[in-house]
Amino acid sequence: RVLFRSVRAFETAWGSPVITKEIIQGYADAGFKTLRVPVAWTNMMSKDGNYTIKPELLSRVKEIVSWAVDCGMYVIVNEHWDYGWIETEMISNKAEAMKKYKAIWSQVSEALCDFDDKVIFESQNEELGNFKNKDGKPVWNSYNSSDVNGKKIAYELSNEINQTFVDLVRSTGGNNATRLLLISGINTDIGKTCDPLFKMPEDPSAMCAVSVHYYTPAPFAIISEDVSWGKNRTTWGTPRDVSELAANIKKMKTTFVDNGIPVIIGEYGCPTKNKEQESIQNYLRLVCLHAYKNGMCPVLWDVQTKGTPQDPFSHYDRKRGIITDPVVQQ
Repeated sequence: RVLFRSVRAFETAWGSPVITKEIIQGYADAGFKTLRVPVAWTNMMSKDGNYTIKPELLSRVKEIVSWAVDCGMYVIVNEHWDYGWIETEMISNKAEAMKKYKAIWSQVSEALCDFDDKVIFESQNEELGNFKNKDGKPVWNSYNSSDVNGKKIAYELSNEINQTFVDLVRSTGGNNATRLLLISGINTDIGKTCDPLFKMPEDPSAMCAVSVHYYTPAPFAIISEDVSWGKNRTTWGTPRDVSELAANIKKMKTTFVDNGIPVIIGEYGCPTKNKEQESIQNYLRLVCLHAYKNGMCPVLWDVQTKGTPQDPFSHYDRKRGIITDPVVQQ
């Protein structure tokens, strides 16, 4: 594990340039109304048991949030992966892990408390349900339908973490008492999140939405070259593909939207490398179309990465401030 020593190193780690207000304004000018700011807080946090986030990181996040709000955008701030500490510590050392989790959200809630309802807090990213024991083995094998006990443990702990998040943020008062809170689904996976074992937290303000991600089918939407678990798929858009998309979005509508729970698809997208351009355009358009038609908000995952199987995974040139494909912008 490599801890970044500066905010700049942290901010540019995936190949992005240093964020400027002009970059954010470019997103707004392109028609985007929501900016999601993923933050791995433990990269710049004290290791003395108090879990104090370095002021310069909090200050920088606050600056970026301010720019986005000034550009007329909604902003989602989360607790993002952090080398999977939630996965590895919540079972093996739950009391200390909960202390760390509460410390993060106490500080973030306080730092961003004065922002109005344009700013949304998200409980975490994709870790819920992936918990591991002290020996590093998964608590729940989600591919084994007979693993009933492991599944029960994974869901109960996930629900507890989300409830802890809501209780803590609401307790900080001010605008945090009523701002929208985004509740992470199980692995942010649609099927797992629609399972009856997943429970939305109790919230006195009744201002919670649920978050899932959409990268289906994975061989098209996640990888751009063959990997151990799958073969890169260059095209998308068959009747079966579109039917699968419609069914997944409909499942979220039936489970949540129809019951008064808003849905934000906190990430969706596909690589731009080794893909047919028309398939990229159709995929991005139809995910949005089905999401909007069913009352959901889709948020494009757009990064400038380097050295990963997804490289590049970008639809917006941050250096030039433009969408790279005019068709996608339309």
